[in-house]
Amino acid sequence: MATKYVFVTGGVVSGLGKGITAASLGRLLKTRGLKVASQKLDPYINVDPGTMSPLQHGEVFVTDDGTETDLDLGHYERFTDENLNKYSNLTTGKVYWNVLHKERQGAYLGQTVQIIPHITNEIKSYIYNLAKSTEADVVITEIGGTTGDIESQPFLEAIRQVGLEQGLENCCYIHVVLVPYISGSDEYKSKPAQHSCKELQGMGICPNVIVLRADGPVGNDIKRKISLFCNVRPDCVIENLTMPSLYECPLMLEAAGLTKVVTRQLHLETPPSDLTEWKEMLSRIATRSKTCTIALVGKYVKLHDAYLSVMESLYHAGFENESKVEIRWVDSELLVDQERCAEELADVDGIILPGGFGDRGIEGMIQAARFAREQYIPYFGICLGMQIMVMEFARHVLGYEDAHSSEFKPEGAHNVIALMPDQEGNIPKGGTMRLGKYPCVVAEGTHMYACYGKTEIDERHRHRYEFNNDYRAEMEEKGLVIAGTSPDGLLVEAVELPDRDFHIGVQFHPEFKSRPNRAHPLFKGFIAASLKHQQERCEQEHCQMAQD
Repeated sequence: MATKYVFVTGGVVSGLGKGITAASLGRLLKTRGLKVASQKLDPYINVDPGTMSPLQHGEVFVTDDGTETDLDLGHYERFTDENLNKYSNLTTGKVYWNVLHKERQGAYLGQTVQIIPHITNEIKSYIYNLAKSTEADVVITEIGGTTGDIESQPFLEAIRQVGLEQGLENCCYIHVVLVPYISGSDEYKSKPAQHSCKELQGMGICPNVIVLRADGPVGNDIKRKISLFCNVRPDCVIENLTMPSLYECPLMLEAAGLTKVVTRQLHLETPPSDLTEWKEMLSRIATRSKTCTIALVGKYVKLHDAYLSVMESLYHAGFENESKVEIRWVDSELLVDQERCAEELADVDGIILPGGFGDRGIEGMIQAARFAREQYIPYFGICLGMQIMVMEFARHVLGYEDAHSSEFKPEGAHNVIALMPDQEGNIPKGGTMRLGKYPCVVAEGTHMYACYGKTEIDERHRHRYEFNNDYRAEMEEKGLVIAGTSPDGLLVEAVELPDRDFHIGVQFHPEFKSRPNRAHPLFKGFIAASLKHQQERCEQEHCQMAQD
């Protein structure tokens, strides 16, 4: 079967949920037995989001092959449970980077390099290469930004050309638009949607499906008006309403008929959607009887999207532990001492320190790690959070008060986190880290092994600095357990403290592999330990009240 192509564009305003719409459609098509691949085309000029501030752009998601991508790809993987690759994210910067390299190498044989055909051909090559590399039945491509933006025009022109090259019977164009509610007149307005569709049609793209983003049902009159003025069939106007949980979106869109109209447009004969597993997951979400509070201590907490995959992974683990997870966002810069830690963290059930770069807020993170260790609160350190755990242990257990990382204090006397010998030198920031999937050997008898249930795993990395092996023997002698290493034993991938239910730091990013219907084992173990800590604390408080 020839690959089919679905393109998801957005209009009126940004942030409408194109990514969730694309991800939900991916899950729905997969439940019909189709192999799906997902892709995001971003119009910004950065080559990739790897060097962009999390406070501006949100988290950087990393694929198995080490590609640093937009956070929407995390939604794609979580919904479709398919691993993405280097063709799954393309930016304007990367397009021009590739085209200019080809021009310098003479690939265009002296031609004048232009937007059409050279830039559009480069964009199309990523669309086609994703289809080829994944052998997908359906490729779903989201175009970032809003229709009408100058920077989006080459991408829209490229997907218009795909329709001509592949045949419109093999392509489906979905346009997501805002239908605003005017409280003064108590009505929804369709005019912005009409103008957005007109703008898209002016680019040569006639949408086959229009998805209406609204806070509530817009009514049949609005749907009929949009159908008439935007030139789509009435059943191809689909509502995408605000739901209590984003994981309810596939069921909502299925009920609204999205899968039916997309498969019809693509001339696909498929069995009905089998959403049994997804419905069982939603049932677990709806019947949770417990609640636990997790303190997320970080430097980017002002923008929660900076920790999107961590946040979702905590929720996934809650689903499997019959618990709601309430996240307490703690700015690490506020944790100036142990007294402040007690004010912010004494009543939480667990403490998680996620990844990050730069020295801002580091001392507060070390304070939080010390508080967790001394108060026996379950602790989960991810990437930087693992390095913080090692630095704190070196300071307050080994006695090296100046213990630090070469990232923050290059000339430090006791840098327990450092570059490996083959990494020394002038290293640029972009694309030089240990990125993507690497194997790890888990030590038997550890809490890590209890979580995974096996000794050989692979996880995704995104970091530059490593555990300094010069301090390895001394730390092990003082009680730090090396729970995971690279297969050759040279790189420390995970550490833990043995005398507690969960106090683990990992150099990798397990949040990138968690799924709503299959929580990551480390997050699942962390939430289980946090619930146990909560129960023990409540029992102690009850005993104390009885004695008083």
